[in-house]
Amino acid sequence: MASSEKFAVLIFSKTAGYRHESIAAGIEAIQRLGTSSGAFTVDASEDAFLINAENLSRYAVVIFLQTSGNFLDGEQLAGLQAYVRSGGGFVGIHCAAAAMEREPWYGELIGAVFTDHPEPQAGVVDVESRDHTIVSGLPENWEWYDEWYNFSKNPRAKVTVLLSIDETTYQGGKLGDDHPLAWCREFDGGRSFYTSLGHFRDAYKDRRFMSHILNGILWAGSRT
Repeated sequence: MASSEKFAVLIFSKTAGYRHESIAAGIEAIQRLGTSSGAFTVDASEDAFLINAENLSRYAVVIFLQTSGNFLDGEQLAGLQAYVRSGGGFVGIHCAAAAMEREPWYGELIGAVFTDHPEPQAGVVDVESRDHTIVSGLPENWEWYDEWYNFSKNPRAKVTVLLSIDETTYQGGKLGDDHPLAWCREFDGGRSFYTSLGHFRDAYKDRRFMSHILNGILWAGSRT
């Protein structure tokens, strides 16, 4: 893909469980990123019938924004698998980890499975893998207010961790001294990036968070 060529992105935000109030803000913010960067165009939908190999082949990146519950049936999940296995890029944001819990492949695509979170509160985010493009330009650490997700297993052994949190800076963490928040990996033929940040609408106005999202989209959409 030539660097000057725009690619297409699909934002998919169907919910079959908890529905985040920040979905609309997230869609609008990613649309703005596409326009301001000049790198990609954006379609947005909650129609699961669009999750099939033929339709998804139109997109360099599919973003699951705050998807929840069992929002895909078996045929649709197979379509997503075919897309990834053909080299498609995937981005999962926040609640995308709290979905399709009985589907091991989906859990591997995300990288970890959500279990619970404490009450929203401030904590200190640490940037890891500082030479990775997804976290380029971010401060080494910063205070952030969010829902801090706990996961069933620490994904570090199979992913590149990009952001983590110091559990001593907030209450309710369950992963101990090593608590990843965002990561990426080459997976099953494609590229997958996941960030657990982004519960609140204000996140989608924040320069640091949106830089994180933009760079994640660009990385997932790169075929080189």
